[in-house]
Amino acid sequence: MRYEFVPQNVCSRKITVDVDGDVIKNVRFEGGCPGNTVGLCNMIEGMNIKDVIKKLKGIPCKGKNTSCPDQLAKALEKIIEN
Repeated sequence: MRYEFVPQNVCSRKITVDVDGDVIKNVRFEGGCPGNTVGLCNMIEGMNIKDVIKKLKGIPCKGKNTSCPDQLAKALEKIIEN
């Protein structure tokens, strides 16, 4: 199933997540720092959603209380809630 999220207070404009059950199959960021977001997406594909949330939740960026990885964790939490 595919989910789309609009992140808040970060450089990226949209996060698209494809999941199969509780496994992340594909993640794409629109905007943000390309090297970081592509690397992050490649690293988490095939991982369990809850494991990824544990690793990414709460990561700050540039003095903000959030980051693209943190926003992805929040998006994944919404997937679990539904």
